[in-house]
Amino acid sequence: MRVDAVVLDVDGVLVDVADSYRRAVVESVERIHGDTLPKADLQPFKDAGGFNNDWELTDAVALFVLARERGLDADVASFTDEIADRSGGLDGARAVVRSELGDEEADAVEGEWDSDRLRDTFQALYLGADLYRDLEGGEPPFEATGFVNDEPVIVTPETIETLRDRYELGVVTGRPSDEADIALDRAGLDLPDEHRFTMDDWAEGKPHPRALVTLAERLGAGRVAFVGDTLDDVRTAVNAAVADEERAYFGVGVLTGGLTGDDGRAKYAEVGATAVIDSVNDLPDLLD
Repeated sequence: MRVDAVVLDVDGVLVDVADSYRRAVVESVERIHGDTLPKADLQPFKDAGGFNNDWELTDAVALFVLARERGLDADVASFTDEIADRSGGLDGARAVVRSELGDEEADAVEGEWDSDRLRDTFQALYLGADLYRDLEGGEPPFEATGFVNDEPVIVTPETIETLRDRYELGVVTGRPSDEADIALDRAGLDLPDEHRFTMDDWAEGKPHPRALVTLAERLGAGRVAFVGDTLDDVRTAVNAAVADEERAYFGVGVLTGGLTGDDGRAKYAEVGATAVIDSVNDLPDLLD
């Protein structure tokens, strides 16, 4: 794994989002639809793939909750397994609901599902009232202090300094650009715009390889390590290696997101991770 560039995910790698983004998913669904799932049940959705966008994860959890009220006989594990069988993501979740309930009940579920209110609620909870006004350009639906303030920084200044000294650095994240700015500033990682991809920069999202391949080109790299906290992060590196035969790509999983322990290591290995580390702070030693 001798590399000349390192590309980092943000959530679960540079900052801990268990009590921010994931909490916002759970509480948004409960506020709008009166029921929800525990935070631990979000990981199987992430593992199914296609939920790099937490707004869409919120939508999928809401669909599951509403479908369960209308007779869906499936637990989270079986529901998300079926999503994975349909290539993941929100489209996969909608297809599972339709397959399990039939068109009439699925139409009723989607009639109750309020994606716009879920997104608005999510942003109000995550950003808080002041940031909501600044970034969303309007009044929040309610006053909140903002879960964004509950994101401990994982990466140390020493790790940032070492990586900067040794490698070209980039970021690929599912965050909107403004929210990426907040996390990167807290992490002490200042990058030019051309060395990062956010939700605002590409429509495909992970695990599509375009952002990673484009960054490798911009960084002038021949061998790239991509470090993330989800299976889709590793799949992105694997897909980049297929799409770009001129370069080598290595997917590195960290255990500071939703995947932990031996089970997390095994899941990373199953999708092609080159290495799994406890924390991004172990990366310099891994690559040395």
